[in-house]
Amino acid sequence: MKVFPRRRADVYTVTDAPVPMSQDIGHRQRRYLLSMGVRTVCFVAAVVTAAAGAPVWVALALVVGAVVLPYVSVVMANGGREPQPRMDVADDLAGHAAHQGTDRKQISGHPPEIGA
Repeated sequence: MKVFPRRRADVYTVTDAPVPMSQDIGHRQRRYLLSMGVRTVCFVAAVVTAAAGAPVWVALALVVGAVVLPYVSVVMANGGREPQPRMDVADDLAGHAAHQGTDRKQISGHPPEIGA
C-alpha cells in the first residue's frame, strides 16, 4: 500500500497582494515630478554657469542633462507595473479537489432561469 503525503491547501496572505493601482500611480507621479525638478535645476544651472563664465563643458553637460531627463522620466513613469497572473477559480477548485483526494459531486438539475 502506497502512502501519499498529505498536501496542505495553498495559503494566500495579504502581503502577496499587489500594490493598489492608486498607490502605484502616485509613486510614479512623484518620481516624474522629482525628475522634472532636477531637469529644471540643470537648465537654470546651465544658464547661470554660462553667464558666470564657467568652462563651456560644464554648461553643455547641464544642458545635455536638461534635454535627456524628460525622455528618461517619461519612460520610467510609463513603465508601470508588471501584469499580475490571474488565477482561474475553476482550475483552482479542480486542482484542490485532486490534492484532497475527494471527488466533488456535480450539481443535479437545471440551472435556474431568469424570470422563473
